[in-house]
Amino acid sequence: MDNETMAAIASWSPILFMLIIFYFLLYRPQKKARQEREDMLNSLKIGVEVVTVGGVFGKIVEIDEENMRLEIANNVRVKVARAAVSSIVTNDKAEI
Repeated sequence: MDNETMAAIASWSPILFMLIIFYFLLYRPQKKARQEREDMLNSLKIGVEVVTVGGVFGKIVEIDEENMRLEIANNVRVKVARAAVSSIVTNDKAEI
């Protein structure tokens, strides 16, 4: 290789290194978290206890593609967006 080629490689290597770092530190973990959340939302079904983003605990009594009804007390049901679910409740603890 001649000197010009080596200089071009040397000038691009820090940029490529930064792109690799950004991929492994930012994009990949964010993609994994997004996939886990999507899997959690797809696994929702009637009878599951959940916590909403607003902190409301409830049990799913009706569900469709975009909305669901949570029973938060005896005969008290609220309609919430499916995307508003923060986590599923297991063993009296929220699974985040």
